Amino acid sequence: MLKRISLLSPAIVLASLLVASAALAAEGHGQADLDKATEAKLAASSINDLNEVIRLAESAMEKGLDVTNTEFAKRLLGSAFLQRGQETTKQLFSNVASADDFRKRRQLAVSDLEKALKFEPKQPQAYLWLAQLNALPGGTGVKEVTALLDKAIELGADDPVSKAKALVFRANLQEQPDKKRADLDTAVQLMPDDAAVVRARGLALADMDKPELALADLDKAIALEPTNGSTYEAKAIVLARLKKYDEAIAAIDKAREINPKSLGPLVQRAKIHAQQQKFDAALEDMNQALAIDSGNIALLLLRAGVYQEKGDKQKALADMDEALKLKPDMALVIRSHALFLAQNDRLDEAIGELEKLSKRDPKDTLTLLQLAMLYGAKKNSPKAIETYQALLALAPDDFRAHRGLGDSLLNLGRHDEAIAHYEKALKLEPKDDGVLNNLAWVLCTSPDDKLRNGRRAIELATEACKLTEYKVPHILSTLAAACAETGDFDNAVKWITKGLELADKVTDKVTDKVTDKEGDKEGDKETKDALKKELENYKAKKPTRELLSEGKAEEKKPEKKSDEKK
Repeated sequence: MLKRISLLSPAIVLASLLVASAALAAEGHGQADLDKATEAKLAASSINDLNEVIRLAESAMEKGLDVTNTEFAKRLLGSAFLQRGQETTKQLFSNVASADDFRKRRQLAVSDLEKALKFEPKQPQAYLWLAQLNALPGGTGVKEVTALLDKAIELGADDPVSKAKALVFRANLQEQPDKKRADLDTAVQLMPDDAAVVRARGLALADMDKPELALADLDKAIALEPTNGSTYEAKAIVLARLKKYDEAIAAIDKAREINPKSLGPLVQRAKIHAQQQKFDAALEDMNQALAIDSGNIALLLLRAGVYQEKGDKQKALADMDEALKLKPDMALVIRSHALFLAQNDRLDEAIGELEKLSKRDPKDTLTLLQLAMLYGAKKNSPKAIETYQALLALAPDDFRAHRGLGDSLLNLGRHDEAIAHYEKALKLEPKDDGVLNNLAWVLCTSPDDKLRNGRRAIELATEACKLTEYKVPHILSTLAAACAETGDFDNAVKWITKGLELADKVTDKVTDKVTDKEGDKEGDKETKDALKKELENYKAKKPTRELLSEGKAEEKKPEKKSDEKK
């Protein structure tokens, strides 16, 4: 007969507990918390509500769920972290106490969105919001942001809204116009009735110098969202570029009707008036805008520019001084003040201000560009070259730096180097009449036989003339010089004569205008004298040669650069 056992052994107890625990997990001991989390998620309306959803879902997973409910809990957590990250991101722009607070909230949002993707990797919205956060100060670089947008677009097949937004965002980062256009076209195909998407393409088309297409999109955006004043402002800018000033003013007035307290429409209308040289009307708008925001630096600088154009240097200087008083260390203000000094023949002071600013921030490419241009205006080509090279070390694809460096090298007679930089500039901006003109000029006038290429010079100069509607004297003279280089002296005489006729008209306008800018008159006289000398050469069957040596020209055209006075 077996002996009855009254107590279980420790090994048997442990085994029983393990079996019971496994059974409970299999039955889903965390199911109650998961049910509560699900209910809380449906009713969540604040970050605190989402905190509770996340707590309950994490608790459910810790207590144990079956395979199906575990997957559901992960998706629930992914959705909750996404929503909490979105809410935190929104607060960045509405409820931030300081820069430190901004950084902390931004990091919290990034952390939540990364967790959202950990639990539910196929959320295009999470990638989109992460891209937006990383594009903010303190975020990652453009490469990383683009990679996040690529992922959002890849996963957006079932979420056209997120995909379209990601495409618009990526389009703004694209450097190549065709890629930008492709992204925006796809976004519009996905969301043809979304005013923001259509408006984004319209703005991009305007920047691509396709005004008619831009207006079509902006008109459609207005039809979709008639109460958006910014669309009317954008339309006004495009119309002003087309010199349809009355229509532009009408669009601005509509924007003001929608947002009567907004500065934007007033500022845009002032700019349009300034384009028409209606300076009094422009000042009236700016005065109204400054009455709304008296400390607006951009407005003060803009009004100073209008006063300068009007010839009221004292008031221009007063606005500049006020801007400096409000923001004495602001780079934009210092650069603007330096430009004002340069325009008023105070080049040394202007250069001094920019040299100090550049020492303070050696990587400020805008300051380097302006400083290099002023060295050029001072006829200090070696310093201009040094500064342009420093700029290109920071921004190798800066069109303006390649163009300016080419000009400075040309001034020193270093034609082969000048050509190399003009070629780089031309690849970056194939339709820039200044680069086309200057490259054509050196190709047909260089004393170095190996560098001259008359046929290509004709092609480049002709394109420059087309872009300027055959109305710019010194570009016509380049076409004449190119013709002369190929032995076509009849056309050389034809084009230089047309250039002289246009130069006469410009001189007449300057003479009739009430102004104290004697330098303008002298420049026009020098241009005419140079053109007359070229005409004599072509009649005598002689081509033009640019004979330069270390900044001294035996024969040099005074206004060969199309934007010297900009």
